[in-house]
Amino acid sequence: MQIVTDSGTNVGLVPDEMKRLKIHVVPLSVTIAEKTYREGIDLDAGRFYPLLDASTEMPTTSQPPAGEFAALYRELAKTDPEILSIHMSSGLSGTYNAALTGAAMAPEAHVSVIDTHTLGAPAGWQVEAAARAAAAGWSRDRILDLVKKISDATETYYTLKELKYLIHGGRISHLKGLVASLLNIKPLIGVEKEHGTYIQAGQSMSFANAIKGLADLISRRYPADTVMRMQVVHAANVDGALALKDEVGKRFKAIWLPLSELSLVLGAHVGRSMIGIAFAPEEVFKSVPK
Repeated sequence: MQIVTDSGTNVGLVPDEMKRLKIHVVPLSVTIAEKTYREGIDLDAGRFYPLLDASTEMPTTSQPPAGEFAALYRELAKTDPEILSIHMSSGLSGTYNAALTGAAMAPEAHVSVIDTHTLGAPAGWQVEAAARAAAAGWSRDRILDLVKKISDATETYYTLKELKYLIHGGRISHLKGLVASLLNIKPLIGVEKEHGTYIQAGQSMSFANAIKGLADLISRRYPADTVMRMQVVHAANVDGALALKDEVGKRFKAIWLPLSELSLVLGAHVGRSMIGIAFAPEEVFKSVPK
């Protein structure tokens, strides 16, 4: 069995491990200053955020075309037709639907397309778990049950300093975002489970208080003695990410995954200041093969 995903899922594995686990990443694209780049191929974070800062126009992003998925599925089917295609939330991107269309165009491949109902690091957790289970010889149904279990247990929250990118991308109400921007409010944003769309979970008047607010949200969900899996994600804000990790670390027994840089196509919708955290009880991951 082989795994297909997209660059919006932030799978935190080195290239050799990606190859061993048969994880194939289809890149999303970002257009900035009238030039389009494919994430991970034409552009990396070191070049992207300076371009974003210098641009007088807002960036736009696009999912891979269905034909690109179909071509990959056909190629993979030559060696193994069993494919799990796991993608960022259909509530925030058209990637999942493009994969569905691509699968219909490649009948020689046996593709199951999965909507993670989230994005970034927590979506990457689902991809990695599925890949490790597939490598261990698990059945498709058993893998799908594992992915759903992880999806149900995992939450993510984030905050950011400026709202103009979210407003431009239509990810939050324009009026609500505009008022918040004028008042210098820092929103606390989560991803709801049913449709995989953003929800406002709170707000703060300063970025420092927003960091405490994110930790408060987690504390309301779990007792302090719960052993948690946690991963802090940032766009291009290492200092903010470390401050968030420190604040949460004071409150929980955490098994920390390495800091993760946000996908560029997601960074295009939030800007460089964004920091966030993915978390779930470690108990959920005990059955995942190593």
